[in-house]
Amino acid sequence: MKLDPFVVEVIRHGLSAAAEEMSLVMTRSARSPLLREAGDLSSAITDGHGGLVGQGRDIPIHLGAMAYTVPELLKVVPRDSLNDGDVLIYNVGALGGNHLNDVKVVRPVFVDGEIVAFAVSLAHWPDIGGTWPGSYFAKAIDTFQEAMRIPPVLIATSAGINAPIVQLLKANVRDAESCEGDLLAQIAATKAGERRIVDLCREHGKAVFTATQSRLHDLSEIEMREAIRALPDGVYEGEDHLDDGSVNDAPARIHVRITIAGDEATFDLSGSCDRVSNFCNTTPFMARSAVAYAARIMSGRDMQQNAGALRPLTIVTRPGSILEPGWSASVAAGNHETSMRIVDAIFRAMQDTIPERLSAGGATTAGVLFFAQPRQDGSWKMLYEVHGGGEGARHDRAGISATRVHLSNTSNTPVEVIEANYAIRLEQQSIRRQSGGAGAHRGGDGVVRAYRILAPSMHLTTCIERMVIPPFGMQGGEPGKACRISLVRQGANVAIDGKSNLVLQQGDLVTVETCGGGGYGADAAE
Repeated sequence: MKLDPFVVEVIRHGLSAAAEEMSLVMTRSARSPLLREAGDLSSAITDGHGGLVGQGRDIPIHLGAMAYTVPELLKVVPRDSLNDGDVLIYNVGALGGNHLNDVKVVRPVFVDGEIVAFAVSLAHWPDIGGTWPGSYFAKAIDTFQEAMRIPPVLIATSAGINAPIVQLLKANVRDAESCEGDLLAQIAATKAGERRIVDLCREHGKAVFTATQSRLHDLSEIEMREAIRALPDGVYEGEDHLDDGSVNDAPARIHVRITIAGDEATFDLSGSCDRVSNFCNTTPFMARSAVAYAARIMSGRDMQQNAGALRPLTIVTRPGSILEPGWSASVAAGNHETSMRIVDAIFRAMQDTIPERLSAGGATTAGVLFFAQPRQDGSWKMLYEVHGGGEGARHDRAGISATRVHLSNTSNTPVEVIEANYAIRLEQQSIRRQSGGAGAHRGGDGVVRAYRILAPSMHLTTCIERMVIPPFGMQGGEPGKACRISLVRQGANVAIDGKSNLVLQQGDLVTVETCGGGGYGADAAE
């Protein structure tokens, strides 16, 4: 079909707008602060066969995984088994997934009896069962200790909500009220996406709409191939490390070997370490998502991320490794810790080839403190709090302070919201001055946040990387300062690890100091 390029652009922006509206529906109707305030959610539109074509301005690590979410789903749920009004829910990692807290709600969009697209809502549920409140268990030996596993199941049909499945979900989480509210928000978000997609088909015609989706894939493939062709052919290697989890709890190696050959690139991650002993394993879909993000940075172009952009990329992981540990492995932290280290390794591999496109190491950790407060009725209130840090400096400027970098795009929860909803008092929130690495351009500074516990008891999960191995400097710049976390109980300091589960007491003060970014270039003063 001959397509008007202006119509192609109108539909492209319409798809993006539909995904962004889905995210707005989520943030305005979800119940948990993690979604309402921090925005730990993402929305996407795929074509009728699952190829990603539209996404919101959400979280890159989610959006990259969504390129695989629907295609993997359709391997076990045939397209011809779906009906207008069906909505599926699932979280298992084997279906294009990540950690189990990230629950996907998927709605096929029908026009004239044919599936023309899928609307996908992904939200991080603050608790989804498992051993520990919040579903992050640092010492989990397998994923069954982490959370409830949900295979693809119909959560709604044209007849309405599937009440027995909702009751099953609520019976297996610690905050059933928030769970139900967040789930209904996801279903509503996919309905909003469906409405916009149907409008586009009615305005431009179904045949033009479906042909345009295919054309968008081709355009992104062309652009990615041109970008790769502009890079020097060769083999580039880089590595970085997670703080621990390897043999004898040594740092866990993430290694990449990049081969640029003409208009194609291979990212071989098979040299990374074996499956680790904590919750920092991840799925191969997370590895692919991280590579897709890094490839866009390497390209130097603001291209649309869709299924076509992935065609020139070959991504290799190794069975039994930290990036392909098997579907029974614990993976809660791999989502936002291990995936970030893949980006760091790629940047280090390419730092001498395209230094002007890259930044020094930044706060590539979510810096998670997860507080779980028990209620008198036996349920729990959950506060999943992420912390930004320093951005790595670049060739032309200093790093930004107190921000999230790369694959993350969530906010912290405002002090007023925390103190109004939880038995916690925020006693300090400030910039961690001089934590950025020195250099011709200095790395950004981290943050300091201190939490005083007012409840008789509260469960805490820590999930913080960059405590042992700080963010790296680039082109002669100095590394930033590593993260620190402290617990003061009755005036005494209590040792606390970056990956731990413990019970806090009333009066405890938990303070997190996040890492600064690495500096860029040698400091001329030295």
